[in-house]
Amino acid sequence: MPTTWTTADFDYELPPELIAQEPLERRDDSRLMVVRRNAGSIEHRAFRDLSALMAPGDVLVRNTSRVFRARLLGTRDSGAPAEVFLLRRHDDGAWEALVHPGGKLHPPRVVHVAPGFDVEIVAVTERRTRLVRLRVADGRHGGDAARTEAAAIERHGHVPLPPYISRADATADAARYQTIYAGASGSVAAPTAGLHFTPELLAAIAARGVAVADVLLHVGAGTFKPVSAERIDEHVMHEEWFEVTAEAAEAVNAARRAGSAVWAIGTTSLRTLESLVQADRTIRPGSGETAIFIHPPHEVHSADRLVTNFHLPRSTLLMLVSAFAGHDLVMRAYAEAVRERYRFYSYGDAMVVIR
Repeated sequence: MPTTWTTADFDYELPPELIAQEPLERRDDSRLMVVRRNAGSIEHRAFRDLSALMAPGDVLVRNTSRVFRARLLGTRDSGAPAEVFLLRRHDDGAWEALVHPGGKLHPPRVVHVAPGFDVEIVAVTERRTRLVRLRVADGRHGGDAARTEAAAIERHGHVPLPPYISRADATADAARYQTIYAGASGSVAAPTAGLHFTPELLAAIAARGVAVADVLLHVGAGTFKPVSAERIDEHVMHEEWFEVTAEAAEAVNAARRAGSAVWAIGTTSLRTLESLVQADRTIRPGSGETAIFIHPPHEVHSADRLVTNFHLPRSTLLMLVSAFAGHDLVMRAYAEAVRERYRFYSYGDAMVVIR
């Protein structure tokens, strides 16, 4: 194994036509590649078969964060177009945001989103994002600024589809770029492994005697920040807010005590668990911000199974999967996914790694 991993170690060729631009009509019609780390084997199934791979006593850990309409499209004073991509709201009411065009949007510029809804640029951060304030002329929420802003964002914002989806968001994306079990709002990108689940599949999993532990990680832009460093250990992640309740931690720990498998649904669930795992592989409850970067040679101790989509070349997500499954096996699996014409990225097919 390399002593120093480079970003180039996680590169692969992907024909552009394999990047899924639309979701399938039915969520669990997606294909499922089953990768068994110990055996080094790869097989092909349908996502609806996932329950058959689970055993009574296992626990399924899922991220219940809800995607909000983070893209605000508007105009500058000149009438030229502008975009504000909200990342997260600070306690003082300011928002951290990405803006475009960055060279034009400095304090005290204003972006006009809709009548009575403006975004004021108030500061430039050390990482070149912006601090902005939303100006909403709406008194329906009794002076509750957060609720007023949330209502305006829901009314005028756009679903934050990833840039590799080369179309504007459509009405259907509001539901399809969201898990069916989404709860608290706060993500600017979907925890995409969860997009494949249907009520019927969840019922089949429950019927197998599998428990569910809900955790929360609000997906930020940092998860998808390109790795520009040549050495991956020089890459710095952005912080993301997470929470694991005592109930969720106990569900995971009960499975661990019984010798059952812990299934992490998506890289965000795995990062959440791995942020709180103890030396004895139990999970402690907690909340806060995590900037954990999981990559080889990191050994994952918090989960035994990982359900995930297929990720961009040279991305931190692909590096995480490689830490979980082994670099060579993952790169072989990706090459086979290309040969077998799997659909890639957010609206694409899925992989499960079994260790």
